[in-house]
This record gives sequence, structure tokens and C-alpha cells, in this order.
Amino acid sequence: MMQSRNPERKIFLIATEESGDRLGSALMKVLRQRLGDGVEFAGVGGRTMAREGLESLFPIEELSIVGFAAVVQQLPKILGLIRKTVDAVTDAAPDALVIIDSPDFTHRVARRVRARNPDIRVVNYVSPQLWAWRPGRARTMLGYVDHVLGLLPFEPEEYRKLGGPPCSYVGHPLIEQLSALRPNAEEQARRNAEPPVLLVLPGSRRSEVRHHLDVFGATIGRLQAEGRTFELILPTMPHLEATIREGSANWLVKPRIVTGENEKRAAFRIARAALAKSGTVTLELALSGIPMVTAYRVGAIEAFILRRAIRVSSVILANLVIGKDVIPEYLQEDCTPEKLAPALHDVLTDSPLRRQQIEAFAQLDQIMSTGNKSPSVLAADVVLATMRKGGRPS
Repeated sequence: MMQSRNPERKIFLIATEESGDRLGSALMKVLRQRLGDGVEFAGVGGRTMAREGLESLFPIEELSIVGFAAVVQQLPKILGLIRKTVDAVTDAAPDALVIIDSPDFTHRVARRVRARNPDIRVVNYVSPQLWAWRPGRARTMLGYVDHVLGLLPFEPEEYRKLGGPPCSYVGHPLIEQLSALRPNAEEQARRNAEPPVLLVLPGSRRSEVRHHLDVFGATIGRLQAEGRTFELILPTMPHLEATIREGSANWLVKPRIVTGENEKRAAFRIARAALAKSGTVTLELALSGIPMVTAYRVGAIEAFILRRAIRVSSVILANLVIGKDVIPEYLQEDCTPEKLAPALHDVLTDSPLRRQQIEAFAQLDQIMSTGNKSPSVLAADVVLATMRKGGRPS
């Protein structure tokens, strides 16, 4: 809730996932540095935003819903939370509403807020993937978003081509974490040593793990049966550890399971190659300099919908940023041990595929550079500039 004092500026933020919560927290920190006691925050967020002083309207865990079927079952609850959030924003009448990722929730809120109070400036932090599917959203967003903060360098041009609101590239949070992703001399020696460390990354949600764990395990078993030796590490999060242990219990090659962000990064710094579910982790691996093979399986209904909607040649984030399909991807019926194992063998050995990826990954620092400003500072610059263009005068 907004407090009773009368600050010069009020900013309402909405983040419903952990990744968005981290972005919101960093943004709040910079905005407070700029505005001092003259700013007041309210909204929806998680633990890191709470540490910056945000009292969340509701726990973000209430929206941790994955899959179309689950969304349908929970629809009355979701709609109730949307109404509650819209009421809170319009009652507070902030100078700016910053919606962070989670477009299925945040954009519904923003549309309703704009209809009720057009004076509230709306900034969308983390673009929806309209460059991949549903490009018509760009023009729709013109009606309720004043500025988009893109994490990927190609996004401003996409918005321009699609006729959407102004978009600024502010940088991906991963570019601030390169020292944690890249090996020191000792770790580089382990990366080069035998047997090579192979990472397996089946996903960060239970549904993803369920779709990928068996095929990944069979792929690893096939690789070993063909005479390839390696040390297998499977980084995951604490809440998924039991699921992973149970699902990998019958693997022919038992992975070393590590949990938590620090352990994951330590594994990245010594890894030679990876088998990964498509997603943000592909960019993380690429920035770490780890060649990879990617795969993705979803349920039949999701596959049917996505096949008809996707408009890009690759769903691999690292490929899109590089501008070239250097990372192989095996989707749905192509996601089989028979296809994955040979590709994985190639990225573990000094093959043309491995060399091509390493050369492409070396370009990422330049492609993703934001100069001497951090993503959160650039994001704060845009939020403040957008507030000056509209809303109430201070």
C-alpha cells in the first residue's frame, strides 16, 4: 500500500516472477538514489523488492502457474488478482506504472489502468517475445504502454518495424554477471582437462523437467554407450531437487546434482559443453563460452498452438542475439536420444560445430554492450524521462 506521507513522486511496480523481482529491486535502488526521500514505491513483488521497501499487494507465489490447463483451472483467481491490482494502481494514481515481464498478467493490468486513468505513464520492463510470435501485440501495446525497456539489442528495431511503442535497449542483467560466469585460470584448466565436464539443464519449472528428464537421461546413456567419458553435473534449484533426484534415479550415468545459483555458476565455469532446454539459459551458457545442444518439448496442445504462431527461424535466445543459428535445436519429435547424442558428441570434441559456436560467442560482449552504464541505471533513466513527459507535475 502507498504510505500516508506526500512524496514528490509515486511509482507502482509489478513483478510476479523471481527474475522480474530482481530487475525491479535493482531499478528501485537506482530510482531511490536519484529521487531520495522524494519517491514512494508500491506494487507487487517478491523477496528482493521487499528488501528495497516494497510491501507487496499479494505474494507472487499466488501466480506461479505453468501450462495452459493450469491457467484455465485458476482463471477466477487470476482475474480476481488482476482486478485487485488495477484498483490499487488507480487508487494510488502514481506518476508511473512499471510492469516487469509476465505479460499475461501485467499487460492485462496496464490496459485496464490506461482505460481508467490515461495520465498514469506505463513503462514495460522486459519486452514480450513479439519478435517470436504474435507480432500484432506491438501495435496493440501502443494503446497502453508509453515506453518499452528491452533486454535484447535487436528489440528496438523490431518495435520500430512492427509499429509499436518506443523501445530502448537497456541491457540484459547477465552482462553484469560475467565474472561469475567465466573461468579463472584454474577453472579454465579444469574446463580443458579430461574427462570433460558436461552440464545437463532440463529446465527451471516442474513441467519442463517432466518433459525433458527422461529423454536427456537416455541421451547421456547413449553417449556413454558409444564410448564417450565425461563428468556429468546437473544444476537445479532447491525446490526442484527432489523431483530431479527421483527422475534421474534410473539414469545409466548418475549426475552430480548441485543446487542454488552459486553452485550453478561454479559448474558453468568448468564445463566443456551442455545439453540444455531452450530458454534464457542458452544466453547464460553462451556468455560463459560453453558450446551446447538445445532441446524443447511441450504438451501436445501447446505444441499445436506454438507451431502455428512462431515466426522466427530459431527459438534459441543466443541464436537470436548473435543473428545466426549456430546452436542446434531439437524440438518436439526431433527431441530424441538418436538425434541429440551425435550433436552432443560434436560439441564435446574439437568439431566444426564446437568451433563455430565458440567464435560466435566471442562476439556477444560487443553485441550486448551498454557502454559504461548498467542496465538498472539505463532503465531508471527511461522511467524518469517518461514520467517527465506525462503524469502529474511534481
